[in-house]
Amino acid sequence: MTTEKPRVLVVDDEEIVRESLTDWLAEEGCAVEAVPDGASAIRRLGEEEWAVLLVDLKMPGIDGLQVLAEARKLQPDATAVMMTAYASVDTAVQAMKLGAYDYLVKPFEPEELSHMVRRILAQQALRRENIALRKALKQQYRFHDLVSKSPRMQAVFEVAHSAAASNSTVLLLGESGTGKELLARAIHAESPRAEGPFVAVSCAALTETLLESELFGHEKGAFTGATATRKGKVEMAQGGSLFLDEIGDISPKLQLDLLRVLEQHEFRRVGGTELIRMDVRVIAATNRDLRQAVAEGHFREDLFYRLNVIPIILPPLRDRTEDIPLLVEHFLEQLRAETGKAVEGVTRDALGALMARPWPGNVRELRNVLERGVVLARGPYITAADLELLAAPGAPGEEPVSLREAERRHIETVLARCGGNVTRAARALGIDRVTLHRKIEKYGIRPAAAS
Repeated sequence: MTTEKPRVLVVDDEEIVRESLTDWLAEEGCAVEAVPDGASAIRRLGEEEWAVLLVDLKMPGIDGLQVLAEARKLQPDATAVMMTAYASVDTAVQAMKLGAYDYLVKPFEPEELSHMVRRILAQQALRRENIALRKALKQQYRFHDLVSKSPRMQAVFEVAHSAAASNSTVLLLGESGTGKELLARAIHAESPRAEGPFVAVSCAALTETLLESELFGHEKGAFTGATATRKGKVEMAQGGSLFLDEIGDISPKLQLDLLRVLEQHEFRRVGGTELIRMDVRVIAATNRDLRQAVAEGHFREDLFYRLNVIPIILPPLRDRTEDIPLLVEHFLEQLRAETGKAVEGVTRDALGALMARPWPGNVRELRNVLERGVVLARGPYITAADLELLAAPGAPGEEPVSLREAERRHIETVLARCGGNVTRAARALGIDRVTLHRKIEKYGIRPAAAS
């Protein structure tokens, strides 16, 4: 595979300069063309694409600044360097205003030119990589890449697509593992803020003091251990989107702080006095019933209404089982690439077992189980035996049980197999420890199984 040489256009009315520059740049691996005047340069700019332009400032007829002005219109991505024997502050400023990258004062050494061209080409390559990465991320998180044929999920996508075009706060509601962060990223990627940062914060993972510093940053000396000023996630998200996951878990003090930020669009770092203006789109998410939390006095009603501008409820996987075959194929495609194992699919029995599960961990749990199946599979197809955790919670012939009872038994089974280790069990179920602890408490699971 051959790599295309970077193309350089040299514009100078002196033949010896054109010949010297052509030879030097050819040794650097560039494809070089030299023209003797501004008119020829403008013509070639209209005919072909160039990576770098080396343009003499003083030329008869159309001078270098005029060439630069035309280049800015014809090829804005080309990087221009001015060459002059009459350098002055005025000409340098004028060239920079017209978009010149830099200028070289004649006579200059070949090494100086080579170093500048290498630096320009490296910056252009980095810019191309960043553009490609942004496109890949946008493609990855577009709504049409979120796999579902469920009418309920299609309705979710329609609301999310409309929400993306606005700057309003979005509240994503749904059980753990339903894909709230993935949908948040899709909303960001489809929004006018897509070129800005997407910053995610897990509100359940930190204590009140740490979360306050994580969100708003702190000044040097604000507390013990604050040895330097540090930006918070709100400040890091300027011009983009801030995703506040598990918003229902924040303390009353932080609820008030966040309310003020959302109302006034400004904040102070911890220990600071300077007001910082906030230009951030907030997307919040929780697996809690915030209306019930408000009724019970655990969540501020005014903050709830501030967050609940555009509410979107993501249905659990058990309510859209028609998506399971699609999700299985989608995840297997990803896992084949990640693991290098040529797993072609799942057996009919395995798919039946997958369709029958209540999925307390939802889509995240499904992916984790499939990943385990890919690792354990001994042939081209994942069997029901490879999906050990999907064994039915009751014995053969046992009377059907409620969804609640099936979930309770499944959690007990996983905890027992993990020796009562909640962290390992949560990982196996595809949910976080906080969610698992809540379910353990909810179902009254015996301490021996959840030690």
